[in-house]
Amino acid sequence: MPIRCEIVSQDRRVYQGDADMVLLPGSEGVMGILPHHAPLLTTLKLGVITVRSGGNEEYFTIAGGMAEVQPDLITILADAAENVSEIDVERAQAARERAEEMLAKGVPPDTDAYLAVEAALRRSNLRLEAVRRFRKAGAKPARMTEESR
Repeated sequence: MPIRCEIVSQDRRVYQGDADMVLLPGSEGVMGILPHHAPLLTTLKLGVITVRSGGNEEYFTIAGGMAEVQPDLITILADAAENVSEIDVERAQAARERAEEMLAKGVPPDTDAYLAVEAALRRSNLRLEAVRRFRKAGAKPARMTEESR
């Protein structure tokens, strides 16, 4: 019996389906969640969620959030999330370059602007690394369905 998994970002439902196992980037390390897991509420850090189902794996980047685990349901509320197959590599590279340029100009440390630029750099690096590691060679970005918009 699989466990139901829902990944929701601030603006849309990123994933909804059954899973045999879900790997989460918890604040204390990677957690593997199987069906009938004990109830759990945890914070998530920047990282990649792996959803295994029927021998297939799907990968999602998240920029923090929280997860609620029930024996038959995992609900992930992410600050930002997207399927690795949907990542626009050119856009992620441009975001990284902008962030690097802003940091090189000397944005004062310990300011909100510095922290925002640093977070943007970490997120763009995560997105590019996830594409490199998890997107199949030659695969085109997936088209978004009406349901995932």
